[in-house]
Amino acid sequence: MKVIIDTNGIMLPAQFGVDIFAELRRLGFDQFLLPTAILHELDGLVRRCRGKDKMAAKLAISLSERCDIIEGEGFADDVIVRLAPVYDAAVLTNDIGLQQRLKEKEIPIVRLRQKNKLDFL
Repeated sequence: MKVIIDTNGIMLPAQFGVDIFAELRRLGFDQFLLPTAILHELDGLVRRCRGKDKMAAKLAISLSERCDIIEGEGFADDVIVRLAPVYDAAVLTNDIGLQQRLKEKEIPIVRLRQKNKLDFL
């Protein structure tokens, strides 16, 4: 199964110490997709942020090497909503606004639960 990882999803390891790749495999996912729009967002966070947020973004960029990078330019949430059905993929995100949009389109959602594991919404 495929999963598209949102910006806050790829930052979970730094923020909560969760091994998202082990957790996603536990849930049955074996292909991790990261749109180029997410990489651009992470680059912007590295430039703008300080402290923990900057470190989380840097770690997320290094973790992106474990993902298949897919083309997708524009506002990250719009890209994810557009690409998830094309790739027949679920989406890893904790963004409430994005989750609402995904629910409306009946796209499966994976999110952090109890600050230490991932689960389907």
